Amino acid sequence: MNDPYSTLGVSRSASEKDIKSAYRKLAKELHPDRNKDKPNAAERFSDVTKAYDLLSDKEKRAQFDRGEIDADGNPAMPFGMGGGFRPNGGQGHTARDFQGFGGGEEMDLSDLFEGLFGRGGGAGPRGASGFGRRTPPPQRGANINYRLKVPFVDAATLKPQRITLGDGKTIDLKLPAGLEEGTQMRLKGKGEPGPGGAGDALVTIHIDPHPFYTRDGDDVRLELPVTLDEAVNGAKVKVPTVDGPVMLTVAAGSSAGKVLRLKGKGFSKKSGGRGDQLVAVEIELPEDLTELSSRLEGWKDESDIRERFGL
Repeated sequence: MNDPYSTLGVSRSASEKDIKSAYRKLAKELHPDRNKDKPNAAERFSDVTKAYDLLSDKEKRAQFDRGEIDADGNPAMPFGMGGGFRPNGGQGHTARDFQGFGGGEEMDLSDLFEGLFGRGGGAGPRGASGFGRRTPPPQRGANINYRLKVPFVDAATLKPQRITLGDGKTIDLKLPAGLEEGTQMRLKGKGEPGPGGAGDALVTIHIDPHPFYTRDGDDVRLELPVTLDEAVNGAKVKVPTVDGPVMLTVAAGSSAGKVLRLKGKGFSKKSGGRGDQLVAVEIELPEDLTELSSRLEGWKDESDIRERFGL
C-alpha cells in the first residue's frame, strides 16, 4: 500500500476529523457497488480502508510517523533485514491492537560476530557491543471484509442482525447508534487465524431503500395521501412509522405540503435519543370527479393564492 496520507489525500498534520471526512468521501466515491464497470475501484476502495484503519488509530499513526511500522502496519525492520512479510499474503490489514515493536525476546549478536571474526580482536564480553534488536511479535491473521445489507426499518430501530461469518458461526450483530450508510463495524478476533492470533472481521453497513420512507439526516420522511374531505374537514388517520402504525390528527383546512411531526420516530442519534418522522400531507382527488364537480357547481374560490409570485 502507498503512503496512507497520500492515499486519503490529506497532509501529515491532518486532524482526526479531516481524516474521517476524507475517508467517507472516498469510500462513497469508490465503493464497488457504485463502480461495477471500474475493475480497479475495489482495489482502491481496499487501499482507502486500510489507510483509514491505520491513521484513525492514534497509536498506529504515531508508530507510522516515527517509522516504526510501514503503511501496512507491519514492523519496519532495521538494517535492511527483510521484515514486513505477512503469512496471509497481505490480504488483510493490521488489527488496531497490533503493538509493533516491544515485548519480544532480545537477540545477542556477539556470537555471530565471533563466528565471523574470531573471539580475539578486542571483542568485548558477550553482548557488550550493545548491538542487538528485538524480534517482532508474531503476525495476527488477516482481517476479513463483509458487506451487510440492513433493511431500512431495522436500521432506524437498531434491530440486531443475525449474520453468518466465514467460519460458519452465526451471531446477532448489535447495530450502533448513529448508524449511517457505509458505517464500518469491527468484530475483534473474527478474521483469519494467524500465529499471533486471529484478525478481525470488518462489517460495512449498507441500508436498503424503502418503498415509501426516505431518510433526512436523523429524521424519516413520509408523504401521506389524504382525501379532499379529510383535508377540508380534518380527520384522524392511521399513519405507518418505523415503530408501527399510529393515529395522526390532520387538522381541518390542511393544505398539500403541510408537514406534521411525529417525535422520536426517526433514526437513533450518536448523541442519544432519536430523530422524528416528518409527514407531508398530499391531497389526493378521487378518480371519478363527477360528484365532486356537481357539488362545486357555481362555487369558485376567489382568493389570490399566487399573489406572492407577483403575477
